[in-house]
Amino acid sequence: MNRELRERAASAGLPLVDFILKRIRETESISGIKRTIFAACPNSVSVIRAALKSSKRCDAPIKFAATLNQVDLDGGYTGLTHAEFVQTIRMHARNLNVKSPVIIAIDHGGPWLKDLHRTENWSYDKTMSAVKHSFEAAIEAGFDLIHVDPTVDITLNGTQQISIETVAERTIELISHTERFRTTNKYPRISYEVGTEEVHGGLADLDTFKRFLELLKHGLKKEGIEEIWPCFVVGKVGTDLHTSTFDPLVARQLTEIAVSYGSLIKGHYSDNVTNPEAYPESGMGAANVGPEFTEKEYEALEELEDLENSLYKEGRIGKPASLKKQLWDSVIRSGRWKKWLQPGENAEDFYSLAQERQDWLIKTGCRYIWEDPEVISARTRLYRNIEIQGIDPSGIVESSIENAMDRYFYRFNIAGLNKLL
Repeated sequence: MNRELRERAASAGLPLVDFILKRIRETESISGIKRTIFAACPNSVSVIRAALKSSKRCDAPIKFAATLNQVDLDGGYTGLTHAEFVQTIRMHARNLNVKSPVIIAIDHGGPWLKDLHRTENWSYDKTMSAVKHSFEAAIEAGFDLIHVDPTVDITLNGTQQISIETVAERTIELISHTERFRTTNKYPRISYEVGTEEVHGGLADLDTFKRFLELLKHGLKKEGIEEIWPCFVVGKVGTDLHTSTFDPLVARQLTEIAVSYGSLIKGHYSDNVTNPEAYPESGMGAANVGPEFTEKEYEALEELEDLENSLYKEGRIGKPASLKKQLWDSVIRSGRWKKWLQPGENAEDFYSLAQERQDWLIKTGCRYIWEDPEVISARTRLYRNIEIQGIDPSGIVESSIENAMDRYFYRFNIAGLNKLL
């Protein structure tokens, strides 16, 4: 079905994502049912496999939205380049006999949004060049969508926000560059997503939101590519890293504006959201979920370690893996937990933090270290200890993630969508 849908999209002169959104609108006009596309942040192989299995079971498309921290020319923290990422998804899709449409996307592509660029204080020209090369590699690898997000500027002082005019100008520059590369090399059309929900220069209020879209419209027209219009604009709809309540009223207001320009609103930080059913009701086009699945993976591994400890006490295994200790050691040693500290928290002493904060930082930080050699070694031993008991540990971990994903497929009204596409 994936290949057939891509061929139909090409025949209609549309990128895959735009074509799927068009079909969703057409089905809504008949059934009255609104739908929101579910996007998973692919921060581990377990998440990739779980997403594919869940999409197959729910008979729905699945979108993978990978940040440049996760997947990039240097491998990112998953260890995968753009081409390797696509091949990995295809390999597991074949292995699992998944025929659902699979959308592959860059998430938050922009200067200084890759941690390395920020921590090493890269110049604007250097980080912008790196982002452009990442976009080119994504096109070559067969990505379907690129989120263009130039809303961070580390050269500004702490009290100064990047202007919306600069955000628009850099968005246009990145889209123009990508389109020149794509058309010159005769690659298929792709979709675009723009904007950010972040307060550090994003589309935080309605006036700024409208201003950005006007600037983008005129800028793309000036470049002669007005037909290249983003299918998604990221909106600030109540959820962020530390909140989980979606605001339907704000979402409807943003949607009304975005639709008048030919776009839909995309939500980020939709992890553990308390009211996911409100997304389609509010007209949201899509939503990203990511750290929640790292938490589910971590919790499932905790359960496996509890089982392993019981087996060890019974003398049924020779040596426990002590994976949990290795995960804590690796996350703390990585220093990536400091990225998520709140004001007043001590960046020099992890164990000075409250226990609840320690647990959260480890759970969400595991995505950065799943591919560390020490973690892989400990996880392999844990799995082997469980497997010799006739139990499938990877299946248990993936099922835990799948259960969380199923919730979004059904609450976003996209279960069974493949039949309608």
